[in-house]
Amino acid sequence: MPENPAVILLFSGKRKSGKDYITDLLQSRLDNNVSKIIRLSGPIKQQFALNNNLDYEKLLTASDYKEKYRLEMISWSEAKRRKDNGFFIRAAIEMYEGTKYPIWIVSDMRRQSDLQWFKEHYGNVIYSVRIKASIETREKRGWIFKPGVDDAESECDLDNVTDWDQEINNNTETIEDLDPVLNQLKNYCISKLKHL
Repeated sequence: MPENPAVILLFSGKRKSGKDYITDLLQSRLDNNVSKIIRLSGPIKQQFALNNNLDYEKLLTASDYKEKYRLEMISWSEAKRRKDNGFFIRAAIEMYEGTKYPIWIVSDMRRQSDLQWFKEHYGNVIYSVRIKASIETREKRGWIFKPGVDDAESECDLDNVTDWDQEINNNTETIEDLDPVLNQLKNYCISKLKHL
């Protein structure tokens, strides 16, 4: 296995746009020996849970428990990020043992500083994907506007980025609706592995 990845898929999108859903489906279609989902929020939630005696596993879910602590967790992580914008990215790569895998699926890129960090360190292998869904679709999935969250940097910092390698409109009702885009992403990853 190469020390550096052959391809890094960087997924971003608003809350309830379906980032985790799509990245989980993509991972299920790839070989677990060559691909790994890397959640940038993983080390944030892990450290925040340790610092505050919280349930780390519950913070990983799309639950009311996570939402209860979201604002406080955002403030804490922003302070850490201001000191070192790559802190949580490096921690996530280590946490998920990314260097063992040639395909990284980053499921939750949220900031321009995240995008910039990946461009600086892995520019030749990144492929950026923006997941979009209508407000109506997101509301059907349980999204409710939350001041201090949905208007914060963690949700809005990538809104003005327009040069995504791919945009996916995820107003889908079934997995079958996503088959074409999932197959295209899978084939893209496989094509990159053939160049190793």
